[in-house]
Amino acid sequence: MTDLLAALLLGIIEGITEFLPISSTGHLLIAERWLGHRSDLFNISIQAGAILAVVLIYRRRLWQLCTRFFSGHESRDYALKLATAFGVTAVLGLVVKKAGFELPETVAPIAWALIIGAVWMVLAEQWAARRAAVLGERAQITWTVAILVGLAQVLAGVFPGTSRSATTIFVALLAGTTQRAAATEFAFLVGIPTMFAATGYELVEVMRTGQAVHEDWTALGVAFVASALTAFAAVKWLLYYIQNHRFTVFAVYRVILGVALLLVVPAGE
Repeated sequence: MTDLLAALLLGIIEGITEFLPISSTGHLLIAERWLGHRSDLFNISIQAGAILAVVLIYRRRLWQLCTRFFSGHESRDYALKLATAFGVTAVLGLVVKKAGFELPETVAPIAWALIIGAVWMVLAEQWAARRAAVLGERAQITWTVAILVGLAQVLAGVFPGTSRSATTIFVALLAGTTQRAAATEFAFLVGIPTMFAATGYELVEVMRTGQAVHEDWTALGVAFVASALTAFAAVKWLLYYIQNHRFTVFAVYRVILGVALLLVVPAGE
């Protein structure tokens, strides 16, 4: 398999899995076992490609938040809560980075995270449904939701396999935003500055340390475009799907994949 084809496949995998609640990082770590290990810059850059798709999908919402920041209280309040969630993630993310955190090199932790995350998803959705029945449909994003979503992003980054989208969406649902569409929108929007900042940070590090000369920029570009295009389609489909369906199908997929990995991949690999 050529390097460009491998990069293309990794970009497609990232684009499909970044926003579906099945863990993009977990899938990439597994895929790299057969498609070749990539740099941190490569992995974060293709995540940024997926985030670019969200920018395009929510471009009108983002434009509204920018143009009405000073004239509309609602838009300003929402934007400040997005900034708060991002701030929590950025500060704690830097702490984790400086502490020398490394992603797992073996499959077992990812497999268990997929399985445990699936159980948590089912339980969280049931709890969220009960809260919605009692409180009614609430689309409001509170300051508590914003802070917890920021924390959830860090948690998902530390434990690959948990899924950033699943963690942030369900945290928002359990914290009081009972409307799934509103919780999903906030979770996706806060991912925009988070992933772009992470990409910028890694790019600066690569340039500073001189690792840029070893980066295959052509392969990265191919993967970036593939990620953006597939993520656009995946997000469009997910936003339509969650209008009338629960997340149960994703939980089932996570369990099947997690169990398969534990059975097929030898222990310690």
